[in-house]
Amino acid sequence: MTSLGMRKFKRDPGLVSRMYFTMFMLGVLYAIFAIVLWGLSFPIVFVGLIVGGFAVFQYVMSDRMILWASGAKLVTAEQEPELHRSIKRLADRAEMPMPKVAVINSNAPNAFATGRNPSNALVAVTTGIRERLSERELDAVLSHELAHVRNRDMRVLAIGNFLVTLTSFLMTMLFWSMLFGGMGGRGRDNNGGTMVMVYLVTILVYFIGQMLVLALTRYREFGADHSGAEISGDPGALASALEKISGEMAKIPDKDLRKLQTASAFLFIPVALRSGGGASLFSTHPPVAERIRRLRELERRMSFGMR
Repeated sequence: MTSLGMRKFKRDPGLVSRMYFTMFMLGVLYAIFAIVLWGLSFPIVFVGLIVGGFAVFQYVMSDRMILWASGAKLVTAEQEPELHRSIKRLADRAEMPMPKVAVINSNAPNAFATGRNPSNALVAVTTGIRERLSERELDAVLSHELAHVRNRDMRVLAIGNFLVTLTSFLMTMLFWSMLFGGMGGRGRDNNGGTMVMVYLVTILVYFIGQMLVLALTRYREFGADHSGAEISGDPGALASALEKISGEMAKIPDKDLRKLQTASAFLFIPVALRSGGGASLFSTHPPVAERIRRLRELERRMSFGMR
C-alpha cells in the first residue's frame, strides 16, 4: 500500500468547528469565572498555582501513571515483532515518530494511546483485542489511537481538565472553609456572604465546565475515528471493529473491566459500555451506533473518491 502523508488527509470541517467552538466557550466560561472571583477579592492566583503544579505533574507523568494503573507492560520489537511492525507502518504513514508499545494482559478487547506529543507517545493494546479482531480491524484500531496522538488530544484535554480540576479544588476548599469558619475572601464586611456566593458560582461553573469538557472528549473520539480511518484507508474495518467489540463487552468479566477503569477516558471503547449502549451528556465517548454510522458514510465517500 502506498505511504500517505497526513498532509493529504482532511479532518471533518464540521467536527473541527464544533471542537473549536467548545474550546472557545470553555475559555469564555473560565475567563468570566476569574473576573468574578477577582471582583470578590478571592485569592484565585494562589489556588491556580497549587492546582497548576498538580496538573503539570500529571501531564508530564501521564504515560507512566496510566501504565502503572492499567497494568500495561512495555514490549520491545523482539518480544512483539508483529505488533511493532504494524504500528511502525501506520506511524510512518501518518508521518509521526514510532511510539512506545505496551500490552495489557486482559480479556477485555480494548486499546488506548497517551502522550503529551508525538515524540512522547504510547500505544497500548489488550491481549483480548488481538484475539478477537482480524488484522485489518486491528490496524484500523491502531490507526485510531495514533490519530489521538497526531491530533494532540492529550494536550487539549489536559487544559480542559485543569480548568475543571481547579473548580473542583475550589469547591472542596470552600466547603471546609465555610464548615469551620476559616479562610474567606479579603472583603472586610461580609466574608460569610462572599464565601457563599463564591461557592455557588463555583458549583455552577464546575457543572458547565464538566459538560463542555465531556463534549470535547466525545468530539475527540469522532475526530480520531475520522483521522484514523484515513490513516488506515479502511473506515469499514474500523466500523467492523466497533461492532465486534461492543457486542463482546457484555461477556467480559468485571475483574477485567476494573483493570482498565482508570484509563476509561482514553480507551477505544469505554469499559462501562454494555452491548453497544448509548451515551449521554455525562459520557466520555459518543454512542457506538453514531460512530459506526459516520464511518460507514466516510467509507462510501472514500469509495467514490470524495474525502
